[in-house]
Amino acid sequence: MKLTYFLQGFLFGIAYVAPIGMQNAYVIDTAIHKSRSITLKTALITIFFDITLALACFFGVGFFLEKSILLKNIILALGSISVIYIGISLIKSVPDDLNETQINESISKIIIQCLIVTWFNPQAIIDGTLLLGGIRATLVNNISNFFIFGTALASTAWFLSLSTIVSFNKNRFNKKILRIINLICGTIILLYGVKLAYSLFKQFF
Repeated sequence: MKLTYFLQGFLFGIAYVAPIGMQNAYVIDTAIHKSRSITLKTALITIFFDITLALACFFGVGFFLEKSILLKNIILALGSISVIYIGISLIKSVPDDLNETQINESISKIIIQCLIVTWFNPQAIIDGTLLLGGIRATLVNNISNFFIFGTALASTAWFLSLSTIVSFNKNRFNKKILRIINLICGTIILLYGVKLAYSLFKQFF
């Protein structure tokens, strides 16, 4: 029975992170344009924030955002500005030779960017709380631990696989394909940022 709930958590986790979103777009872009060491760091940091977000949702942190309108609006404002900036930067970037784009980035910059594309989205926290919190409500305590462990493992497997596969195959991409990927990833992230800004706008109008 415990294995069954673990597998259910794993499958849920894959379904939860697989759709192309801010995290996937950022990891894909990093894997294409940066060195493998930077890509691995980005994947691991993204995994950390994704798992902590899942745990927060599982234990109902979204409840506090619902109760604190000020906190929610602050996160929306900072998140929308930061996400829009990242999206525009990707759209405007022109890919050069891959060997020239593998610029070392500070660990602090990677952490901040991974934090932005994961945690600076209160809607994701609230939606995650409804999904994971709702599932947790149907599970007894000792079983729920296996479910969320499966979810966490799914996040780890997904982002490590995605970053590794893209990183090892990036040399197959020419500049035109890289430019298209930049536009797609940047547009996805930009749209998320606009969505956050719109959510903030609706709070006042």
